[in-house]
Amino acid sequence: MPFPDTHPALGRALAARGYAEPTPVQAAVLEAEPGRDLLVSAQTGSGKTVAFGLAAAPALLDGGERFEAPAAPLGLVIAPTRELALQVARELEWLYAETAARVVTCVGGMDARREQRALAAGCHLVVGTPGRLRDHLERGNLDLSALRVVVLDEADEMLDLGFREDLEEILDATPKERRTFLFSATLAKDIVALARRYQQDAVRIDTVRRDEPHGDIEYRAVRVAPNELENAVVNVLRYFESPSALIFCATREAVRHLYGALRERGFPVVALSGEMGQKERSDALQALRDGHARACVATDVAARGLDLPDLGLVIHAELPVNKAALLHRSGRTGRAGRKGVSVLLVPYTRRRKAEMLLNAAGVDAQWSGAPSADEIRERDQVRMLEDPILTEAPSDEDLALARKVLEGRAPEAVAAALVRLYRARLPEPEEMFEQVQDRPSGPRERPPREPNVVMGDGAWFRLPVGRSKNADPKWLVPLICRLGHVTKKDIGQIRIFDHETKFEIAADAESRFREAVAAAGGRGEMRVEPSGPPGERPPPRGGPPRRGPPSRGPSSKGPPPKGAHRKGPPPRGAPPKGRKPGPRERA
Repeated sequence: MPFPDTHPALGRALAARGYAEPTPVQAAVLEAEPGRDLLVSAQTGSGKTVAFGLAAAPALLDGGERFEAPAAPLGLVIAPTRELALQVARELEWLYAETAARVVTCVGGMDARREQRALAAGCHLVVGTPGRLRDHLERGNLDLSALRVVVLDEADEMLDLGFREDLEEILDATPKERRTFLFSATLAKDIVALARRYQQDAVRIDTVRRDEPHGDIEYRAVRVAPNELENAVVNVLRYFESPSALIFCATREAVRHLYGALRERGFPVVALSGEMGQKERSDALQALRDGHARACVATDVAARGLDLPDLGLVIHAELPVNKAALLHRSGRTGRAGRKGVSVLLVPYTRRRKAEMLLNAAGVDAQWSGAPSADEIRERDQVRMLEDPILTEAPSDEDLALARKVLEGRAPEAVAAALVRLYRARLPEPEEMFEQVQDRPSGPRERPPREPNVVMGDGAWFRLPVGRSKNADPKWLVPLICRLGHVTKKDIGQIRIFDHETKFEIAADAESRFREAVAAAGGRGEMRVEPSGPPGERPPPRGGPPRRGPPSRGPSSKGPPPKGAHRKGPPPRGAPPKGRKPGPRERA
């Protein structure tokens, strides 16, 4: 349906931007009773900024065509992060462009004195973050006495970040007769309590169910070996070739490592983490908006409020901590009616956790292995043949140069040179050790197992992963090869137990394997340790393996070893020292 009648100036701005039909949240807000406060639950990227911009116009303009001379602000928008605040300000600037609106931003990390001068010169709308707005308010730089509309954007994020006191101080300083719009992804108890305190007779609008996954996002779960995560990220980026991609990691160290690995392979990528300064962060975001970078590696905290243009792909390089994080990460794509893809990289050892996470979020994901190098090259061929450079009409200058190129050259040679140029700008896909296919439904037959190679004189080692963590030779073999700098032929028998796996390394590769493992310094599940053959007791520290019968324990017959006299208090029920046991004690 077309947009309902709005303010003429705003209607022309929407038409100029190509807004033909409202999104569900925009339609619901415009259909609400005029003059009422709004408590809105809507998904990220659903067009909330335009929605509250249109809803606030009647109160801000008060029936006029344009704003009067700027003085004390009439509208205030509070956002959780500087990126979101700057994005909201840009949206409001084009939406109110024909009304002569003056928009001022007040966000952390920017020049506070410049903001003070802008506020003193007068404005119509202020967009800012809670901490900086509170600072200007306490210093007397921000006058809220003339406010007509207050908007809290992503209120749940602001409460999660600990801005409750800042919000309460700001809202307490605003006029009671103002209109208050509260937008939140979820309407939890603390959000409802905040609304009840600062809103009057608010209209509650729920455009989606609280934990419903985004309908425009395709979810995929990719099974990978634990040591193949980096290669899987490379192949997923190459397979989808999205104009913009966001890759989530759990820690700053993981962001630095993956960012360096992608840069080394030739990907135009930037990184965002909490340790970065404001200038570095701004430069990274500007590179994404300008198209100089096509992928961003970030932590969950650093990506809060981040909105990337044409974001078509989200990669979870490390699994999110809960269903809310999964939906919030994935919600960065599939915005404004565009389709998006959310890819979870699932190590074999985390398969169960990933399934529980998807089920809790109500997400139906397509399971598969990582894209292979051959599949990526096939897609490259299709993309090259459909590239606009081959379909656009050439100019006269292009045709003249093309004739010179063809002089003395065969057409096939020129076409081959074009193919080489096209491939040269693309990073090479990675060769994956094992391509895991979708498991067919119904009962499956177990394939015959290959007999283990018996070496006899090889050395045994162990990994602390077993059947309880889905240990399988499919990914154990390449993992052992990478950790120990050996090849498949150097690996003998592999025995998988409930909580550990023992494997044999050929004698001629043992020293090389030990050096590589020691240099790698295994951590967590991937720690390699020496071990005896399966069924053998572990050797005592500092001594050779015990190959005879097991030593007799305390319950064995015969005298105890020399020096094994018990120290400390006698066991319960033993007679006191120096007294013979009585008849009942002897029995």
